[in-house]
Amino acid sequence: MAKNDLIGGSIWDEYSQNVQDRMNNPKFMGEITQDEAKARGGKLIVADFGAESCGDAVRLYWLVDEKTDRIIDAKFKSFGCGTAVASSDTMAELCIGKTVDEAVKITNIDVEKAMRDTPDIPAVPPQKMHCSVMAYDVIKAAAAQYKGVDPEHFEDEIIVCECARVSLGTIKEVIRLNDLRTVEEITQYTKAGAFCKSCVRPGGHEKREYYLEDILAETRAEMELEEKQAVLDAQISGKFDDVSFENMTVVGQLKAIESVIDEQIRPMLMMDGGNMEILDLQKDAEGKFDVYIRYMGACSGCASGATGTLYAIENVLQENLSPNIRVLPI
Repeated sequence: MAKNDLIGGSIWDEYSQNVQDRMNNPKFMGEITQDEAKARGGKLIVADFGAESCGDAVRLYWLVDEKTDRIIDAKFKSFGCGTAVASSDTMAELCIGKTVDEAVKITNIDVEKAMRDTPDIPAVPPQKMHCSVMAYDVIKAAAAQYKGVDPEHFEDEIIVCECARVSLGTIKEVIRLNDLRTVEEITQYTKAGAFCKSCVRPGGHEKREYYLEDILAETRAEMELEEKQAVLDAQISGKFDDVSFENMTVVGQLKAIESVIDEQIRPMLMMDGGNMEILDLQKDAEGKFDVYIRYMGACSGCASGATGTLYAIENVLQENLSPNIRVLPI
């Protein structure tokens, strides 16, 4: 099979030499017969998997030692594109010598990395990464047949990105833990959407049940709702320790400031016949919170209102609420 029959144009340059060699001269293409399995004292497993998106199908042959569950030999037949041939050839090689349980842990990412010429350069172009997914799925089919279980037994999570084998739960967790706000950040952290990009948004190479754009929007909405609820709960209880000042609503921020002033500042001012009130709270472009106050009573004419007293008020608010608070008397 010549390379021009497999792929064409400049895309050929994006394939590793390893992939090109396996396309033209696969090492493990073939079949294992029942007679051969019997002669070698192993159990023959024949599993099929087809990928409609690529128009491909692959058949995997395993010869398994039932005493150790170890795969003695592996062969394949592939019908379709050159990338699927190279991926299946690599997959078969990776299976040999492993137990069935170990083989199930082989992913399409492992297959792709094994086909690289150098560790940092992908073996196939992104739009062909999905072809290696068959290698992962046919292994599950073979393992399920050997163990007498459903292939879904080996899939405990909803997979969003088939190319990188990234689950819905992982994506949501990463968004929350790292406060991610863009799809590009999700890709950076998880590799989801880095290859064929079908999972990024509708209209890609394959139709997907879940898309990164939707997952991001839904998870961010959940996070914002949870933050608002936490602020509301804190406002009702009068406790703000569990909510950062920056995440509070403006009303919550004003109440938090009033609470600190009432507890730690106002009593001090009233001892000298003074008092103060909050006039406004504004946030500038740099993320600083300017608290505008007005002194009352004895404090209104006190010289320290612009120095010592002012610094004391600002320091208390910064220590208790946020270092980004500035107090400005009017």
